[in-house]
Amino acid sequence: MATTMENGVPPSPSSIRKIITVASIAAGIQFGWALQLSLLTPYAQTLGVPHTWASFIWLCGPISGLLVQPIVGYNSDRCTSRFGRRRPFIVSGAASVSIAVFLIGFAKDMGHHAGDSLEKPTKPRAVAIFVVGFWILDVANNMLQGPCRALLADLSANDHKKMRTANGWFSFFMAVGNVLGYAAGSYSRLYKIFPFTKTRACDIDCANLKSCFIIDIILLVLVTVTAVTTVKESPFTKQVDEEETEKRSLFVGEVVSAFKSLKKPMWILLLVTCLNWMAWFPFFLFDTDWMGTEVYGGKVKGNAHEVKNYGDGVRKGSLGLMINSVVLGLSSLALEPVGRLIGGVKNVWGVVNFILCACLASTVAITKAAEAWRHRAGPEFGHPPANVLGSALAVFGILGIPLAVTFSIPFALASIYCSSAGGGQGLSLGVLNMSIVIPQMFISVVSGPLDDAFGGGNLPAFVFGSITAAVSGLLAILALPNPPKQVSLSPGMGGGH
Repeated sequence: MATTMENGVPPSPSSIRKIITVASIAAGIQFGWALQLSLLTPYAQTLGVPHTWASFIWLCGPISGLLVQPIVGYNSDRCTSRFGRRRPFIVSGAASVSIAVFLIGFAKDMGHHAGDSLEKPTKPRAVAIFVVGFWILDVANNMLQGPCRALLADLSANDHKKMRTANGWFSFFMAVGNVLGYAAGSYSRLYKIFPFTKTRACDIDCANLKSCFIIDIILLVLVTVTAVTTVKESPFTKQVDEEETEKRSLFVGEVVSAFKSLKKPMWILLLVTCLNWMAWFPFFLFDTDWMGTEVYGGKVKGNAHEVKNYGDGVRKGSLGLMINSVVLGLSSLALEPVGRLIGGVKNVWGVVNFILCACLASTVAITKAAEAWRHRAGPEFGHPPANVLGSALAVFGILGIPLAVTFSIPFALASIYCSSAGGGQGLSLGVLNMSIVIPQMFISVVSGPLDDAFGGGNLPAFVFGSITAAVSGLLAILALPNPPKQVSLSPGMGGGH
């Protein structure tokens, strides 16, 4: 590869202002992810997609992550556009996200105009439009997030402290986006800001989802335009010898080479990350559905009382996810001092994975308590008592602690290991992403049938996640080596985070 200056990367770290400006794009990305995680599984079921099959729709995320991030990372490392290496991909990703969320939000209306019946429970045309939009959204998010992180690494100019700071700000803005997205998703009157969203085919819950996505588009466009217009990149110019080498090198070969060059600590990092996400994804996939179905006793398709309880539970789940994001942001500030107290990064990762294990296991007890209360009080009292609801919301909040580790440590360490080995940031972060998307593919395939085999609820997938969290915690403590001294525990944000 060319030298740092020849690659268009500044020879010294950029100002913190530029890093914050680029990192703010994470707020727009995560706003959409928050809506996707909290509302789209329930929304898919209102279109007629059975619970058993809802998880298969999510397969696009890991598949696109497996293919798109390494390809985008590889090409963004070598992009010779006069606008820079990363910015063309960031703009394309933001535009694609906007198109995707429009398709998702207006799927019912477009399906109705194309011939879907309002009386029939399954709306095939709306489902088709929704799935297309959903898949475009996952591809676009992967196209957008990888180059953003790579640009932050470029701006850090191989300065490890600056890399930790940049990843810290990115995680901070992810928490901001989560809070905004979950707050919007939990507010039942948001559609009144955009009254045109409520139509014959789209009820209040659907109109609220539309309104959330309209706000997401506005936010994402604002932060993206600000970043790409105020943070400039020098065009990347390939050296002659690099061009000749690239003619003989295929993308697959580059990926294989990236894996071959990984050191033992990185392989262990990938394994712990893989198991970590295998534990997280069942909860990400079904958290609000669990609140609507198991905690509130509602049904997507039932009588008016059951449907209302389900909607109330989903909104309360969005509130729980907002609490989760607040805890995530605050926990990020405490990771480094806590790490010093308990002996380093591997102990922190191990401990928080056991916290994740305990929280996922506790959903069984909370569900049984809610069922017992409904059995005593009668089905008309669908809302759970204060102690059950408080316990469920506490699970959401406590899970913000391990999530702070999941969103920061792997990416900071991957950037540091990559810079030490002299590899391309885009491709290396794409390789790390494989350890995230492969478990998501596995969970997407098995969680629906697994839940269906045990009665159609969400608990079997949560219990499976609890077991994998315990295994990842053990591996983190017993096998993950502490990073070099210069690598701080947390990708700090000034004095913390």
